[in-house]
Amino acid sequence: MGCFECCIKCLGGVPYASLVATILCFSGVALFCGCGHVALTGTVSILEQHFSTTASDHALLSEVIQLMQYVIYGIASFFFLYGIILLAEGFYTTSAVKELHGEFKTTACGRCISGMFVFLTYVLGVAWLGVFGFSAVPVFMFYNIWSTCEVIKSFQTNVTVPGDQICVDIRQYGIIPWNAVPGKACGPILENICNTNEFYMSYHLFIVACAGAGATVIALIHFLMILSSNWAYLKDASKMQAYQDIKAKEEQELQDIQSRSKEQLNSYT
Repeated sequence: MGCFECCIKCLGGVPYASLVATILCFSGVALFCGCGHVALTGTVSILEQHFSTTASDHALLSEVIQLMQYVIYGIASFFFLYGIILLAEGFYTTSAVKELHGEFKTTACGRCISGMFVFLTYVLGVAWLGVFGFSAVPVFMFYNIWSTCEVIKSFQTNVTVPGDQICVDIRQYGIIPWNAVPGKACGPILENICNTNEFYMSYHLFIVACAGAGATVIALIHFLMILSSNWAYLKDASKMQAYQDIKAKEEQELQDIQSRSKEQLNSYT
């Protein structure tokens, strides 16, 4: 076999669908974890500086955000390993299907592992749908604040309505208690908040994190389709191997019968 034929054979065994899904999963998880971590830090800074000046009022929120940041570390580590495992499983099933007539044999353990990955990926996909919906909540909150600032800017040109009457009360979202001081921002103060780097960066980072969660959901759905297809291929491959083993055994028995018949005929003659 030449070098070109060897390269073609190697490229034919690459699970391109699993490779694309792995890259998409890594990209989505990296965007969600990285942007989400920085955005949460910026959110705490905005609350401490403008909406809750007393540390005891947002102490619980700070602990929850810190816990979420640790969870983000765990999610990033888990999906890095899980993506590599699924990619390796894609190579395994591709080799199993490509070499049905070779020495490689699919086993019941391999089919069981493939079925387990199908179930686990389904559970993770459902969980990431919840993560995607949860990541849209801060985007909605920051969008409301940003749109209120745009309204204040438009009212500056229309002096019939004073901008000081337009406020944003963070306490209504339930992230800080109702006795938090000041709890809300109005008019030029709110506009200044929207012009800070913390608000600008946090708002856009939350959008990117939400997009990353959506990309991860798409990647897990892609993985689920791939794993289901590979499991079906392995199941058919096991049936084909069983048929070939039975056929080979019958042919061997037939040859043995013919050889014994010839020996008995020769002994009679």
